[in-house]
Amino acid sequence: MTPLYDAIRAYAGQNPARFHMPGHKGKFLPAPELQSIAPLDVTEVEPTGDLFSGGEPFDQAQALWARHFGMEDCLFLTGGSTLGLHAALALFCRPGDQVLIDRGCHRAVYNAMALLDLEPVYLPRPWRAGEGIAGPISPQDVENLLDSHPNIKIICITSPTYSGVLSDVAKLSHLIHARGGNLIVDGAHGAHLPFLGVDAFTGCDALICSAHKTLPALGQSALLFTNGVDPRRVRQMTSVFGSSSPSYPMMISLDCARDYLEGEGAEEYRRMARRTAALRAAFPSLQEGELRLDPTRLTLTSPDGNALARALEGENIWPEMADSGHVVLILTAQDREADLHRLEAALERHRDLLGAPPILPPPPLPQPACSLREALFAPVERLPLENCLGRVAAGQLAPYPPGVPVVAPGEVISEKELAYLKEIGYNNLDVPVLCR
Repeated sequence: MTPLYDAIRAYAGQNPARFHMPGHKGKFLPAPELQSIAPLDVTEVEPTGDLFSGGEPFDQAQALWARHFGMEDCLFLTGGSTLGLHAALALFCRPGDQVLIDRGCHRAVYNAMALLDLEPVYLPRPWRAGEGIAGPISPQDVENLLDSHPNIKIICITSPTYSGVLSDVAKLSHLIHARGGNLIVDGAHGAHLPFLGVDAFTGCDALICSAHKTLPALGQSALLFTNGVDPRRVRQMTSVFGSSSPSYPMMISLDCARDYLEGEGAEEYRRMARRTAALRAAFPSLQEGELRLDPTRLTLTSPDGNALARALEGENIWPEMADSGHVVLILTAQDREADLHRLEAALERHRDLLGAPPILPPPPLPQPACSLREALFAPVERLPLENCLGRVAAGQLAPYPPGVPVVAPGEVISEKELAYLKEIGYNNLDVPVLCR
């Protein structure tokens, strides 16, 4: 069932005289590979609907997504999870609010806090030395911070992480709901999990998922799910940060991706979960056990993850990301057996690069010198990283991917951060710092 796709295809099939945007008029795009999508690239006219006004065909298309995720409402996003994070924080927070922020959140959260003038209380993730990664959010740490900061009514966390680690969202939501607050989950990498039957998001009040990361959807296609919020308010606030001309091909891809995953795609994803489990058993990688993991995220462990990534890339096999101790591969229903066999053969050839990761815990949180908002909008100069000792960061020092800040805007860059960044091979030559 694809309500949006059907409506747009019906409009295009009537051969309308299009005296409206976009300029190609559904007839011509210079790149031949894009030609077939031109008729479906439309704008807001009566038959095609209006995302930010509500009504059909969007209401039905989005309701199907919400139902599958067990949420009350869903809104299509064409600005990626970044748009959803900005909108969600704006929906639940007022300027000046204190917010409990998972320090592992994406840089989009830090930018949103600066734009909204929010005061972060950072929640460090427990370090797991054996795996060389940050583990799931500790409910006990959350409870302790909520007890010591009684004004906090919003928590924002990332689950799953880039390496596939899931936190206990249900338990965290219970903690904040007991205090009359709300939980926002950046689930950008988890759009596929409900289709695998994984209970990953129960209890959250806002959930943001990047469909394009793990589903057959166009780049930047994402979803904002909410509970207990007036859908009109969600559309209004999202329109503040999003384009007034959202891409119809992207939104059609969301409509069709859900339909596919509710049909034949579900078994294809289950097949990939089985293949991921087999790869984890065959090669050093993060394992289920004490950690609860995304069933289709393969995070290989290595004494030198960057060297392993280069070796794979030399064989035309391209991972999602690498750091000093890991290589992360996103496996989806669209991976064919031939590609998986290539990967297995390459990993066998480079087995000497697999093994225990180095123990490189991130340094303790830097000292704040000013607010995120002050740092983002202050006059800046740009320096090589090695010349930044003692300076106040005006942007994130965040190896990307995954874009998690070692130093956030407004924090002082000290010896310990410089040493850590050097150790992991991050050497930015263009660091924005506040002018003296």
